[in-house]
Amino acid sequence: MNTLAALLPAAPALGWAVHVRWLHGRLTAARRDPLTGLWTRDAFTRRARRLLRDPRAVVVLADVDRFKQVNDTHGHAAGDALLTTIAARLAHGAGPGGVAGRLGGDEFAAVVVDRDDTAAERLDTLARVLARPVDTTPNVHTTVSLGWVRAVDHPGEDLSALMRRADEAMYAAKRSGRSGSRRARLGRLLGSVAGRRHGRRGAA
Repeated sequence: MNTLAALLPAAPALGWAVHVRWLHGRLTAARRDPLTGLWTRDAFTRRARRLLRDPRAVVVLADVDRFKQVNDTHGHAAGDALLTTIAARLAHGAGPGGVAGRLGGDEFAAVVVDRDDTAAERLDTLARVLARPVDTTPNVHTTVSLGWVRAVDHPGEDLSALMRRADEAMYAAKRSGRSGSRRARLGRLLGSVAGRRHGRRGAA
């Protein structure tokens, strides 16, 4: 009886703790893309902004080439498998100190902190990894265009501005028609040049 009496006051607190944990789990799940498990756009943005406090941060955008063709030719199940695999590879490439998100459709973003000045090599490798066939759909062949910029190259610019520059780099890579590491390097080079020209026009 004494033991029961001692537990009764703690019961509401225990119930509230369980409820808070349940709510936290639901909120976290709501911030995750249901297909890929990556952060949604809003959740990615919040985390990416925190990482951009470090001038060594690198903003990366990735886009699956000819994704509509994959869906039309091989079906949406194959397209979903492709997106899920690319998301997992991008998250792995971002590493534990970075963040990766799905912006929508076949568009992805990441922010990584280049602590050892190896971003170029890491992203060259990532470009090749992202383009590998998916184990479950080996007959699906596509490439992934990457564009990236270093925050330190554009001091004072916020996430939105850096993502615009990375987007320019990504589409420069896509228009180049090249794949793999050469595409990633070209995307960054052309995007940086375009970014500098954009800056000279006085844009933010």
